[in-house]
Amino acid sequence: MKPHIQKQVDALAEMTVADLRDMYAEVFGEPTRSRHKRFLQKRITWGLQAREEGGLSERAKRRAAELARDTDLRLLAPRTEVHEFKPKRDRRLPMPGTVITRVYKGEEIAVTVLDEGFEFRGEVYKSLSAVAKAATGSHWSGFHFFKLPREPRS
Repeated sequence: MKPHIQKQVDALAEMTVADLRDMYAEVFGEPTRSRHKRFLQKRITWGLQAREEGGLSERAKRRAAELARDTDLRLLAPRTEVHEFKPKRDRRLPMPGTVITRVYKGEEIAVTVLDEGFEFRGEVYKSLSAVAKAATGSHWSGFHFFKLPREPRS
């Protein structure tokens, strides 16, 4: 790399993102939407080198255009039906209706697994961790507190 180009490239490391965006516009003649510092540094370095030493060869440009012509380019995404995403149940949990029990400080804590949540003392909770917190007053991992398996059931 020529010394004056090397100096410009070295100066890029000290520039702010705003300065790099300005430099990008100067080098490429158009603004950029990127705010990724490392990306801007690399693109500007390439642009400076290409300006000084020449960019892609005519042969490379022709080949790129040829490849672009041969590509089946889709301009619009295919139309599909939109389905509501419903996450699957956590496979570590027993089937709905199962009662999970744990003795904590001499008291038996019983939780009923529901389709969507857990019933404890007449209230429905979204997670086992919320049940454990309600039962103990402190945060617990629900799976850890109720000693459920870490790996999904087969």
